[in-house]
Amino acid sequence: MNTVIDIAGRKVGLDHPPFVIAEMSGNHNQSLGRALEIVDAAAAAGAHALKLQTYTADTMTLDIAEGDFVITDPNSLWHGRTLYDLYQEAHTPWDWHKPIFERARSHGMIPLSTPFDDSAADFLESLDAAVYKIASFENTDLPLVRKVASKGKPMIISIGMATLAEIDETVRAARSAGCKDIILLQCTSTYPATPENTNLATIPHMREAFGCEVGLSDHTMGVGASVASVALGATVIEKHFTLARADGGVDSAFSLEPHEMTALVTESERAWQAIGRAQYGTVSAQEAKSLAFRRSLYVTADIAVGEAFTSENVRAIRPGFGLAPKWLEIVLARTAKQPIKRGTPLSWELL
Repeated sequence: MNTVIDIAGRKVGLDHPPFVIAEMSGNHNQSLGRALEIVDAAAAAGAHALKLQTYTADTMTLDIAEGDFVITDPNSLWHGRTLYDLYQEAHTPWDWHKPIFERARSHGMIPLSTPFDDSAADFLESLDAAVYKIASFENTDLPLVRKVASKGKPMIISIGMATLAEIDETVRAARSAGCKDIILLQCTSTYPATPENTNLATIPHMREAFGCEVGLSDHTMGVGASVASVALGATVIEKHFTLARADGGVDSAFSLEPHEMTALVTESERAWQAIGRAQYGTVSAQEAKSLAFRRSLYVTADIAVGEAFTSENVRAIRPGFGLAPKWLEIVLARTAKQPIKRGTPLSWELL
């Protein structure tokens, strides 16, 4: 299915270059100045959109420092942190949103965010958000999905750990509540993710199963998975972004730096351009000159009139201005119609 979605004047679909979203998340490290620097750097790197997350620690969880509210996974980047403390550090203050949105728009980028509750969705609507994101951990929160869908704007939804049935419920909920344009992102809910667990083959399956645009929210290191996703039909790529991983921050470890974001934008568009269509035998204008470097039949020794063509005086060599090599057996059964000088390309008129 080939659809086109308009996001603030930018077309998203298979016939258009990949839509690349730079995810700031909490990499501003609680500095508005740094947040605006990230916006500037993302724009300079060529990103098409800048994404925030809209919540407070209190809208996300409870201020409890024990039991279920402490991250105990020893492999987690945030091992030992309480949820409340982590979200307090990572959240983007709501009064920063307007200057960040304005800075992004001044660069021609599309600002967007992930609302985590109804109040956040209403707040983003007051900022004239052109598109909304639903995070992978929230895609089963159907009341929130319906609330966001009621805005009538395009929705980007990360699937994360959702089952096929859960994705179906989410898509149906969004559509029934007024959202016409949905983009599903394949997403592995680990940070960072490994290439082995990324399963890009899900992308074309989602397009077929749900009849909507698809893409990748990529938590792997580097840009390889994102670029590869384009070949499988990804039209949207989301990547975390920071000024420098060494600066630290809740998501810095799996975020791209500016030169890497530049590479992602460049290489994903090259991948899209390279897909083209199934094609055999059609010579492009750029290739035409290379036809000369095919092999063809040439006279390799002077031949007298009436002399037989043999493997000693005719060979298939470069360049390609003579008869095609497939005619060699027929040529070897004939004689020369006229004297032929060594280095002459064979033609039917000489036989």
